[in-house]
Amino acid sequence: MSVYPVKSTAARPVDSARVLLGGLEGDRTWMVVDGEGTMVTARRTHALFRITADTAATDPSLKRGLRLRAATMPDLLLDEPSGDRVGTRVFGQLVDGVLAGTEADAWVRTVLGRDDVRLVRCEEPMRRSLDPAFSAPGDHTAFADGYPVTIASLASLRRLNDWIAEGAAERGEDPPEPLSMDRFRPNLVVDGDEPFAEDGWSTVLIGEVRLRAAKLNARCVMTTLDPGTLETGKEPLRTLARHRLVDRKVLFAVNLIPDTTGRVGIGDLVEVR
Repeated sequence: MSVYPVKSTAARPVDSARVLLGGLEGDRTWMVVDGEGTMVTARRTHALFRITADTAATDPSLKRGLRLRAATMPDLLLDEPSGDRVGTRVFGQLVDGVLAGTEADAWVRTVLGRDDVRLVRCEEPMRRSLDPAFSAPGDHTAFADGYPVTIASLASLRRLNDWIAEGAAERGEDPPEPLSMDRFRPNLVVDGDEPFAEDGWSTVLIGEVRLRAAKLNARCVMTTLDPGTLETGKEPLRTLARHRLVDRKVLFAVNLIPDTTGRVGIGDLVEVR
């Protein structure tokens, strides 16, 4: 189970999390944008993975605000901003953000080696609606790519790694190290079902929380970036394109929308319908 306080920065593993209608508490509520307000992600700016961000949702010692950490940099503690707003774009969709301030901008610019970026916070995630083809009125999220929660299956990952190893053998290559789930940056991870059984899910019950399956998750080039080394390769997209290509999109994991709120934790029973 992971939360990503700043979009496209390092995953923050947690033992439990509060699920809100807009996603896991604290998930992707902050974002780095460029000079035109467009989201900056690790797809092109790999150094974002070198930033570790925490809120009270990922570190209870923080009572509020955001803490940023990166090697060779002093920690930066930020209060939740309440100043100037700026229009931002998440895949072309306009989302208002609140500027974090010049100190935050300077810190992020140093880590990323860019002088055109700013840090913003999503103050009102309820104002960002979702794709009406896969959602209902009132569904919302903050700065996530498109939907509040992503769930992935370890059984499916094992099958994917088997396919990758089989492909390497066909090409006469040594088998690569299995890919970790970190490549796919899910919020929730489940095990115990058949590989890709999640394709047919409509409802997921975890403890007291009910979530609705919106659509399968189309994967992008960011999955080819090793979050530890920041090296890129051809996998998993090469193998997903061979086995999981639908309508010119490669699919892995499921986007979910919460219908109820509550707390979920590692070891919770998962029921699917």
